[in-house]
Amino acid sequence: SISSPLPGLPHGKPANVPCPHLDEALRCRLFGQPERPKVCGSLPPSREMCGDTREHALHFLERLEQATRP
Repeated sequence: SISSPLPGLPHGKPANVPCPHLDEALRCRLFGQPERPKVCGSLPPSREMCGDTREHALHFLERLEQATRP
């Protein structure tokens, strides 16, 4: 989830919902733009997070979401 406002998502983005700002190759269209939420840049990719597959990365992010849920 992203609790910061995003363009078109004034209340942020819920967990398990793809960001509408990803392109067809799953790259961020807001990258480098001032409207990109700071939280998006504060989570740098790592081998532990990304693994070798998209499924690994999504599972890692799900565990992170659960661990940081209020």
